[in-house]
Amino acid sequence: MRAQFIGRKKELAILQQALESREAEMVAVIGRRRIGKTFLINEAYKGKILYEVTGLQNASREEQIFNFTYQLNEAAQPSSPFKSPANWLEAFVLLINWLKQQDQSEKLVVFFDELSWLATPNSGFLRALGFFWNSWAVKQNIVVVICGSAASWMIQKVVNHRGGLHNRITRRIFLYPFTISETEEYLQNRNLRFDRYQIAELYMIMGGIPHYLKEVQSGQSIVQNIDRICFSASGLLKEEFSRLYVSLFANADQHIAIIRALGNSHQGLTRGKIVEESKLSDGGSFSKILEELEQSGFISSYFPFGKKKKEKLFRLTDEYSLFYLRFIENKRKEGENTWQHLSQTQPYKIWRGYAFESLWLKHISQIKKALGIAGVYSETSSFYKKGNAEEKGTQIDLIIDRNDRVINICEIKFSDSEFSVSKEYSQKLRSKLHVFRETTKTKKYLMLTMLTTFGIKHNEHSLGYIEKVLTLDELFVG
Repeated sequence: MRAQFIGRKKELAILQQALESREAEMVAVIGRRRIGKTFLINEAYKGKILYEVTGLQNASREEQIFNFTYQLNEAAQPSSPFKSPANWLEAFVLLINWLKQQDQSEKLVVFFDELSWLATPNSGFLRALGFFWNSWAVKQNIVVVICGSAASWMIQKVVNHRGGLHNRITRRIFLYPFTISETEEYLQNRNLRFDRYQIAELYMIMGGIPHYLKEVQSGQSIVQNIDRICFSASGLLKEEFSRLYVSLFANADQHIAIIRALGNSHQGLTRGKIVEESKLSDGGSFSKILEELEQSGFISSYFPFGKKKKEKLFRLTDEYSLFYLRFIENKRKEGENTWQHLSQTQPYKIWRGYAFESLWLKHISQIKKALGIAGVYSETSSFYKKGNAEEKGTQIDLIIDRNDRVINICEIKFSDSEFSVSKEYSQKLRSKLHVFRETTKTKKYLMLTMLTTFGIKHNEHSLGYIEKVLTLDELFVG
């Protein structure tokens, strides 16, 4: 029996609308490697794709054109096979002439996958694609789907293209990883019955990347699955890091240097600190690398509460990259049960706290819904104040600054059971609120909010002080 298609309802609706519209459509589907872009398009246009070609990684223009022509011969099955043309313009003329012969009572669908690989530098591909669209396709009953994993390249070279493709994209789809709720649904659809604590642990390592989650097997615990997928000789994620960035970016060493710098920081780094830690040169090219990493979903940026633009912080938010740097990279020859051992160590506990924090930060809409403020305008940030000899410093994981004159001061805490608030921890929380109010001079009401795995065990140190408590279950709301 065929597996059920999980999530992506909005994206499927966009693709269906393109199919049903009375105009020619050019749809750009953008998302990082392994996210399921091709699977989505094939699901939406099952049996309707007339011509499809996927770019070849690290291939020359001649090899790409040969592949383009080979796929055209496969689709057309001409009595005399088309010969590989000399350039991209001639290749698209071949495609136009074949498409002209097709019945257009229903919309034709043409699919160009991994566009950044097809459009090798100075090859003329994008110019020829512009010619294909402007001189012929725009007047036809057709959907042209263009897809790419290099998100920043797709945005700069196609969506914001200043040549023949300028303003030609009619619909855009940015495909993101599964939420933790969609991850649960995906696993259940594969008859994997883990509880939500286990799913959270899995998500903190793999994120919501369908291709990674597909490796999880029944009959094994989460620890056993991680051992096999991340540490065994044949594990998919053992060497994924070395392929991931190289497949997306030119000069990927610079991107990796930034990822490594951010992987060593808990609260994030300013641009200046990243330059210092990565040992890269500051300037326009550095800005472009940061932009590429952020648009591809590997890092995120945010402003600490009340801070200015120059104090913007960048944070590594790709779960797998962080896990790789912390555990896989230097433990690849440890043999069986590596994760069984590592998951009992202090570095694991440190990573777990950071990863659990990132999990909540990726599900802000679920937090707001659980707090009953989905309809209230609010802004999220963090807060950090360095201490000195005269006053204490503090760090607040998440701040939700609301328009109804309330600020949720959120403390994120991972534990294996209900969290018990000690006298010392209670005093620490009170100190955080005091430092925050004294530093920011805010007049808004501060509502202390705990984001936890299983909630808290109320006692004399929590009652009447911690006003809101959210558990993992709140994140599994769609």
